[in-house]
Formats: sequence, structure tokens, C-alpha cells
Amino acid sequence: MASYKDLIVWQKAMDLVVEIYRICKFLPKEENYGLSDQMRRSVVSIASNIAEGQARDSKKDFIRFLSIAQGSKAELETQIEICRRLKYVPDIELQKSENLASETGKMLRNLIRKLQEPSSFPTNN
Repeated sequence: MASYKDLIVWQKAMDLVVEIYRICKFLPKEENYGLSDQMRRSVVSIASNIAEGQARDSKKDFIRFLSIAQGSKAELETQIEICRRLKYVPDIELQKSENLASETGKMLRNLIRKLQEPSSFPTNN
């Protein structure tokens, strides 16, 4: 694989970034430096950790960064639920971001499993 940009999971994470930035426009102004900022950091962390992990020279590092991306995804899902419970964003608007987060999480888990197979990803351990 030549680049992290070739990874479908990274592409899906980037779609999620765009969706979360769109969702943040619904949040009240008083959340600009609170929930909105935290959601943006979490979602950017997902895509960034996929990219950084793939750029590393070892399978072990890649798996570690993918695990960090999973943690950021869980943070983001919690923040989306906060938006729902506080009624900051209509449910219909949250649905796409929830679906993208779920798809990204499944792809991360599958990639980690694949990388953990003994014959995958020929690099230094």
C-alpha cells in the first residue's frame, strides 16, 4: 500500500470529519469552545491516527494507532449522544454521523484483526 489515502477506512473517517463539522454548526454559540471543539478534535484524531499509524514502519505501531483511533471514535459517539440528550441537534441530522462512526469502527476492528494475522502487512515488527 502506497499511502494512507488508499485506505478505505481513512477515506470513511474523512467523510466523518466533514459530517461532524457540518453537525457542529447546529450547536449553540456557547458550545463553540466546549462540545463543538471537543467533537472536532475527536473526529480529526480518528483520521489522523489512521494516517500516522500507516506511515509507521511497524505493524505493531500501526495497530497501536488504529486502537487510538478507536478510542477517539468512542469519544465522538459519546459526544454525539450528548448532542442528542441536550437536544442540540435533531435526531435526523445525527443519523448520518452515527452511521459513519459505526462503519468506521467496524472497519477499524477488521483492519486490526487482519493486521494481527501472522502473514499480513509485511514490515518490521
